[in-house]
Amino acid sequence: MQQLSAEELKSAYQQGQRSFQKHDLRSINLFEAELPNIDLQESCLQAAHLPYANLSQAQLSRLQGQRVELSNSQLYQANLTEANLQEAQCVRCNFRYANLQAADLRHANFSGADLYMADLRAADLRGSDFTNANLERAQLAGAKLHRVNLFRAKGLNLSQALYDRTTLLPDGYRDEDPAGGGD
Repeated sequence: MQQLSAEELKSAYQQGQRSFQKHDLRSINLFEAELPNIDLQESCLQAAHLPYANLSQAQLSRLQGQRVELSNSQLYQANLTEANLQEAQCVRCNFRYANLQAADLRHANFSGADLYMADLRAADLRGSDFTNANLERAQLAGAKLHRVNLFRAKGLNLSQALYDRTTLLPDGYRDEDPAGGGD
C-alpha cells in the first residue's frame, strides 16, 4: 500500500487524479476536504479525520475505515460495499442513496445521519447507534441489527432485517411482519 500525506492527496486530486486505490491514508487529516468522485477502493483510512468532507459519489468499496471520523460529511451516492467502518463516527452524515451492502458497521455512530434510500442489505450493524437517523426507504434486508439503538429513528421498516429484543426500537414501532427479522 502506497502512503500519502493529506497535502499529496489534495494536490494530486486538484490536478485531476481521482484514483487512489489501495493507498495507506491511516490517521490522515482531511477536515472539510472537497473530494467528490474520489476512488479509494481497498484503501486504509483507519482513524482518519474527515469531518465535513465531501465524498459524494466516492468509490469506497472494501475500504478499511475502522474508527474513522466522518461526522457531518457528505457521502451522497457513495459506494461503501463491503467497507469496514467499525466504530466510525458518522454523526449527521448524508448517506442518501449510498450503497453500504455487506458493510461492517459494528459499533458505529449514525446519530442524526440521513440514510434515505441507502442500501444496507446484509450489513452488520450490531451495536451501532441510529438515534434520530432518517432510515426512510432504506433497504435493510438481511442487515444484522442486534443491540442497535434505533431510538427516534425515522422511516423504519425492519420487515426483513435480523433483530431481536436487544434492539432498541422507536416508541410505538410496529413491524409490518410480526415475526420481524427474528433472532
